[in-house]
Amino acid sequence: MWYVYILFCDQKIYYVGSTNVPPRRLDQHLKKQSAYTSKFSDIKLLHTEIMPSRAEAMKREKQLKKWSTAKKKALIAGDKVLLVKLSKGRGFVE
Repeated sequence: MWYVYILFCDQKIYYVGSTNVPPRRLDQHLKKQSAYTSKFSDIKLLHTEIMPSRAEAMKREKQLKKWSTAKKKALIAGDKVLLVKLSKGRGFVE
């Protein structure tokens, strides 16, 4: 089983990643053992999704990394209506 997760770093940056051992990976982020997140002092785990395989997790991670901040916020909040409005091809302008 694999997981895709979203961190909120220093109250301004959303970081998307994937792992097969979430507690260990979060600990690495918090202990500054991750290259990108090591520069942040405040890191919070906001969202996780369970994926059946590494390939599916990496596919979802890549998808989420392309999303706008507004779309990530809607996902985290569980606001499916807003998420649909923010999707491409729905005629909604951010």
